[in-house]
Formats: sequence, structure tokens, C-alpha cells
Amino acid sequence: MYRASHFDRFSKKTARWSGHPIAFVAAAALIAGWLVTGPIFHFSSTWQLVINTATTIVTFLMVFLIQNTQNRDGAAVQLKLDELIRSIQGAHNELLDLEELTEAELDKTKERYLELAQEARADLRRGRPDTGVPEIETG
Repeated sequence: MYRASHFDRFSKKTARWSGHPIAFVAAAALIAGWLVTGPIFHFSSTWQLVINTATTIVTFLMVFLIQNTQNRDGAAVQLKLDELIRSIQGAHNELLDLEELTEAELDKTKERYLELAQEARADLRRGRPDTGVPEIETG
């Protein structure tokens, strides 16, 4: 069984927690508290520096935690899509590693699928079905 690293578990929990409404309310309360202290500290440079520094540090760290979670989620979704392609009769297995293609190769593949969509719309206008498994050019 897969055992996630400490960082993976930490980043997943932190990303989940930071997206929770309670986290937003806590952040808003912290900002409100900071604003209330403005007159007490005469809106000094130090008062402004505190919030600037705190938000910068939190933002900097959250970028890495959220990116880690996004990377894992993206990889999981990609594997699920690959499994669907692999298991469906008539699906084109060459699409399994689509994310690894160059920009030019992706553009060429996209153009072919745009052509298929246009052909399907034309078929519908003629009263023909737009279903089926048309072949795509490979290579």
C-alpha cells in the first residue's frame, strides 16, 4: 500500500484546510484585527511592515504547498484519463501520453480534432448522426 511522505500529507492537509471557509474567516478576522490596531500604532511604518511581511511569508509558503497538491492531483487525473482511453474499444492509445508532446505536435492533434468536430456538426446539419469512432491521422 502506498504511504505518502510527511510533506505530501502536510501539504494535502494544509491545502484542504486553507480552502475551507473557516480559513477565510480566520484570515479576514486577522486583517480586521490588524486594521483595528492601526490607530493604536498611529498607522506607523512598522504597523504596515507587520502585515506586509506576514502576508508575503504566508503567500510564499502556500505557493509550494498548493503546487505540490496540484501536481499530485493533476497526475492522478491524468492516470485516470489514461485508463479510460486504454480501456475503451476504439479509443486511440497514442493519446495516452499527450501531455508529453511538443507544442507543435499538440497543435497538429488539436487541428485534427477540430476538423472532426466540424465534420460532426456538418453531419448533424444533414440529419446524420455525429456518433462513431472516426480514424485520426497518426504520426
